[in-house]
Amino acid sequence: MAWPYYYSDDTTLYWGDCCEVLRAMPKESVDMIFADPPYFLSNGGMSVHSGKRFCVDKGDWDKDTGLQDKHNFNREWISLAKDILKVTGTIWISGTFHNIFSVGMALEEIGFKILNNITWQKTNPPPNLGCRQFTHSTETILWAKKDDKKAKHYFNYELMKSINGSKQMKDVWEGPLTPAKEKTEGKHPTQKPLYLLNRIIQASTQEGDLILDPFLGSGTTGVSAKALGRKFIGIEQDLEYVDLAMRRIQAVQTLEDF
Repeated sequence: MAWPYYYSDDTTLYWGDCCEVLRAMPKESVDMIFADPPYFLSNGGMSVHSGKRFCVDKGDWDKDTGLQDKHNFNREWISLAKDILKVTGTIWISGTFHNIFSVGMALEEIGFKILNNITWQKTNPPPNLGCRQFTHSTETILWAKKDDKKAKHYFNYELMKSINGSKQMKDVWEGPLTPAKEKTEGKHPTQKPLYLLNRIIQASTQEGDLILDPFLGSGTTGVSAKALGRKFIGIEQDLEYVDLAMRRIQAVQTLEDF
């Protein structure tokens, strides 16, 4: 087993390759997985932030090396994730059209059943500078369980209904991009807002459950998990972001603080 970079009573962070760490983890030991893998969209494109143009490239880890390489990567890490997920557990994977169709196919090829196709509609997306396409304002989050008759997954239906005005919650979730107050410890190019992870974790886990994020990034999953009374394992290959996630998680007191 790889040595953790950071460890506490409820949180373990690994600095390293996610596939190497996943291979060393105990089988069927995790209650829920949230993954925000590379979208493979770093191709020199431009966008706008605060009125200024900037390149959307995220890093070498996000460069598109071809359809087959992308799909092989998704099959590898999703297969390893399936091994460590409990039969009662579920996996959530976010992405854009650059990668999510490969992810969905890999899930079904490896033996998952997709429960929902969540559309996260961003209320304040950056504009499309080329003006030859519609503005990209959504991301997809796939929610899946093992395709097994014994796979009785947990869903907190009543809580989701209660926070949705006593009506069944739909699969389109609307909200803004990550606010500045969640970036005080540092920034990550694909950082997800806390409200999004809060809903995912509350919908599919119970207090004390173990949550894994194989692409830790800025650590939002870990922040939400700790604030909501869950245990957490995060994996990240970039030391700068492991340190960022560690600082954010260490700062958690209660959910109301964030």
